[in-house]
Amino acid sequence: MSDEDDLFLQEMQGVERIKVPEKITIIKTTPTASTATRRAAATSETDVKDGNHLRSTEVPRVGPHDVIGFKRPGIQDGVFRKLRLGKYATEARLDLHRRTIEDARREVYRFVNDCLTADIRSVLILPGKGDRNIGDPAVLKSYLVFWLEELDDVQAFHTAQPHHGGSGAVYVLLRKSDKKKQEAREKFSKGRL
Repeated sequence: MSDEDDLFLQEMQGVERIKVPEKITIIKTTPTASTATRRAAATSETDVKDGNHLRSTEVPRVGPHDVIGFKRPGIQDGVFRKLRLGKYATEARLDLHRRTIEDARREVYRFVNDCLTADIRSVLILPGKGDRNIGDPAVLKSYLVFWLEELDDVQAFHTAQPHHGGSGAVYVLLRKSDKKKQEAREKFSKGRL
């Protein structure tokens, strides 16, 4: 044996093994009503599909001060120009400041569906610039751009004018309802036969 082994054995003299009981008794209790309710709610939440297809995985990034714009085929240049210049009255607004990606994903999906139900066409969404987050700027803005392109009911969007929030806000033009299409036909076809 080496000197280290001798030293170790000298230090360990008088040390006794810890006594561990051979059997541990587990007392099972019946779950209370609140525990059962919480378990049921947790399992049902995971089973229910909300129909929200917007993804929360990594998306292509945009910069905090980037000007963004998108229009679907068929949208007239004049309509897109009017949107870009902020000429449409804002009928609804959604502020996403200080939201998590998952909260924002749910809110954007719900907001667009609520606006369509209420026959609202021109909205303003404020994700913020995200320029204060030095390590990962414009996260929410990047996700919003991706989500808006994924939503078929979004016809066009563009960075807002400075007086409406500039690069921290987005004008969004939603699909026109059948009712509004009919009203437009009647309005613009008067006098024509």
